[in-house]
Amino acid sequence: MADTVVDVTVPVYNEEHVLRVSVERLHRYLANGFPFGWQISIADNASTDGTRAIAHQLAEELPNVRVVEIDRKGRGLALRNAWSSSSADIVAYMDVDLSTGVNALLPLVASIVSGHSEIGIGSRLAPGALVARGPRREFISRCYNRVLRLVFVNRFRDAQCGFKVARRDIVEKLLPLVHDDAWFFDTELLLVAEHNGLRVLEIPVDWVDDPDSRVHVVSTAAQDLRGVARVAKTFASGGGRVDLGTLTRAGLVDDMGRQLVSFAVVGASSTAASLAIYLGARGSMAAGPAAALAYGGVTIVNSWANRRFTFGHRGRADRGSHLLRSSATAMLGVVASMVVANLVSDHRVRESLALIGLWISLAAVRFALLRAWVFRPRPAPTDVQRTRWAGR
Repeated sequence: MADTVVDVTVPVYNEEHVLRVSVERLHRYLANGFPFGWQISIADNASTDGTRAIAHQLAEELPNVRVVEIDRKGRGLALRNAWSSSSADIVAYMDVDLSTGVNALLPLVASIVSGHSEIGIGSRLAPGALVARGPRREFISRCYNRVLRLVFVNRFRDAQCGFKVARRDIVEKLLPLVHDDAWFFDTELLLVAEHNGLRVLEIPVDWVDDPDSRVHVVSTAAQDLRGVARVAKTFASGGGRVDLGTLTRAGLVDDMGRQLVSFAVVGASSTAASLAIYLGARGSMAAGPAAALAYGGVTIVNSWANRRFTFGHRGRADRGSHLLRSSATAMLGVVASMVVANLVSDHRVRESLALIGLWISLAAVRFALLRAWVFRPRPAPTDVQRTRWAGR
């Protein structure tokens, strides 16, 4: 742990007015008691002012400071180059204006060194964060992150805060799947990480808006939304997966409690949808066929939701066998629904109550089959140390 090295990247473009002050402040923080090895990487995005010259002056004057030169603009491109060329155990970055208080760096690094998380991010939207910024930026940020959570059901609240830390070996695996080289880079990296089962720790930060920020909020938000659509399409088609090998986070011994809650939520929604379909079809169909349509009509969505949310299978692996086995379990419900509906096909209320009772009973059977046969529980880790990491 004592040998762990953290590389803090500061991406810059035409920042000659603030670069020296910010890097010197960051250097003082790291030099005065930071408990891990460290270096600062100034990643210059083809600046046209005196930024690059100042960066090289700082590298000559201050120990543990280096300069990474990139020939074109793009925050994502700067981070990609700086992190790929680093030999540190942990890579990080923060905006050059140091809008985020630097005292949040150590808690994030500690969570990674301890093995608790693979990525740590500062959040302006987490409870406890202290934020000073204008209403337009606040509104756009909250709307953007709400869109992300609606589309991807991600756990992190703030994708774009310029304050992030990650294991370098994990980043090396993820970067080939991150295609954006501009402002959407952060979001895409986090989405791909969670998509592959990695833990993203989010802590509240103190954040003060930079009045001299060069970011065009509206145009950047529009570009980000296009990125959201692209990543959603990739995930929906089964992409975005990477073989993490020994870096894969081990599963729990048994998470049946969480599975039950998720299955119940999916089941309640499916039952409501099936009942609506049944009552709508009953006017023009006999009870048996209407019940079969009602149960079978929601099976595909139900199976997809349970596969993704209840049992945590999000990639292409075993998707075909999962679909076939889920369909087999659903056929039991289709046949049973037809039989019961035909037996009580004399009154809408009686039919509805009978079908609801049947579907609840079938849910217990189906959960057992999904858990034991369709989606076998993940094997328990044989050694708890598989989930830990202590640097070199």
